[in-house]
Amino acid sequence: MRQDQLGDPRIPVTIVTGFLGSGKTTLLNHLLTGDHGQKIAVIVNEFGEVGIDNELIVRADDEIIEMNNGCICCTVRSDLVDIAVQLLHRKFGQLDEISNEEQQEASSKGDFDRIVIETTGLADPGPVIQTFLAEELLAQFYKLDAVLTLVDAYHAHFHLDQGPEAKAQIAFADVLLLNKTDLVAEQQLQQLEARLRRINAYAPIHRTQYSSLNIGQLLGIYSFDVEQKLEVSPDFLHAHHHHHEDEVQSIVLQEDRPLDLQRINRFIDEWLMLHAEDTYRYKGIVHVANVEQRVVFQGVHMMLGINTDRSWQQEEPRSSRIVIIGKHLDEAWFQKQFADCVAEPATYSPPSIPPHPVHPSSFT
Repeated sequence: MRQDQLGDPRIPVTIVTGFLGSGKTTLLNHLLTGDHGQKIAVIVNEFGEVGIDNELIVRADDEIIEMNNGCICCTVRSDLVDIAVQLLHRKFGQLDEISNEEQQEASSKGDFDRIVIETTGLADPGPVIQTFLAEELLAQFYKLDAVLTLVDAYHAHFHLDQGPEAKAQIAFADVLLLNKTDLVAEQQLQQLEARLRRINAYAPIHRTQYSSLNIGQLLGIYSFDVEQKLEVSPDFLHAHHHHHEDEVQSIVLQEDRPLDLQRINRFIDEWLMLHAEDTYRYKGIVHVANVEQRVVFQGVHMMLGINTDRSWQQEEPRSSRIVIIGKHLDEAWFQKQFADCVAEPATYSPPSIPPHPVHPSSFT
């Protein structure tokens, strides 16, 4: 901990960013279940109209707050402020004229010790940082701990070549987690690290697999440096608006009827053959006919994984939901192909679940 953080009673905020599929959800799971003795309030933001991550995050005893009506960086700034204020009311009660001593005493009675914000994979984290520095009430009660950026070692060069978001996430990082390093040769890793250092010479780079890193290197490190952020973006403390490329979109596939596994596999094979390069990230929960477990579906470009999860609960609606994020996607084609996967009960026989072969660390 830096000396200037000692005795500061404000609530620490960690921002987790990284391009789609880099491993942010897995990192959150580590933070929520790690042996650090802290209660964490998590704010999860997703790009798309239907949220998926809240079903894939390990809930533990921590509060998970999902905002799925747009990217934090461009459309839900007011919602981020509102939620941060609501958490303050939950922790302290009314906020009128609370002294530092009263704040410190109240914090011992609260039910969370810090906040972790997961930005959408398409977010420029600059406006999120700006919110906690420029909003007077938030600056009074919150302090920025660090910006953690995950980098998908396997797909990083492709993402960095495609648009500005991945570069901004790396440039604003206080810590870089170079994830999925087991999928990339040493020479390629060294070339990628050199490219990352050209974008951000300040942040230490930690090589990780499954987003695993010692908690002490992630929380309570207080490496946020506003002067360094101003070097990256001199006007980031001032209001600005960010718009993603128009061709980036999300498609939501939903179906209440059970699906046929063989038809799903045919759909996936054709999908990846035709659209893998333009499909940044896809996640979902699938209800397969005559299978008592939820089938979890997730991938990045060509790297796909399908595996069974927990059993469906007795009163839980059994439905399928997949969110696809990419560019130049033909939504009508995806919707039609998905609709054709519905099982025909009269002719359907119970299947086994043959997963598509994929290294597990490709999952988030």
